[in-house]
Amino acid sequence: MKYCSHCGHTVRLIIPEGDDRPRHVCHSCSTIHYQNPRIVAGTLPISGSRVLLCRRAIPPRQGYWTLPAGFMENGETTTQAAARETREEACAETRLHGLYTLVNLPHINQVFMIFRADLEGSFAPGPESLEVALFEEDEIPWSQLAFPTIERTLRHFFEDRESGEFPLHLSDITPDRERHSGAG
Repeated sequence: MKYCSHCGHTVRLIIPEGDDRPRHVCHSCSTIHYQNPRIVAGTLPISGSRVLLCRRAIPPRQGYWTLPAGFMENGETTTQAAARETREEACAETRLHGLYTLVNLPHINQVFMIFRADLEGSFAPGPESLEVALFEEDEIPWSQLAFPTIERTLRHFFEDRESGEFPLHLSDITPDRERHSGAG
């Protein structure tokens, strides 16, 4: 960040009084510009014993498989964002259950929130998907999954499905190590 979005003057990276980390602060109007993580919300759509995956038509990881998910928009809840992303990427409606996985990625300033959901009706590729398909566990293209968060969610699901219990799984992914906390 070089310029203040409030007044247009230059900003500097300093630790404001009473804070504990560097922030962009306007030299002229003293506005502190906070930068916060972005939330990625999505669903794990289930139809019988199969899960719905989308093959990405856009970067990053174009051509790889993922769950329908994307960045939350201002003015919507996490469940609204998850349902919207599923409609956009898979032209599908779902009935959401609870939050299933929450994965922190502090090195890229993201938080993934995936909701378990029942697929209701038909599906088709949206503008961000090359194709969408239902997969049994043994058909999942594990080596062609787009993101570690997706693989982690799917592995939790197939393990939990055996017991019929679907607790919330909390974990962190960092470039140097992976850490699980909470229920997962």
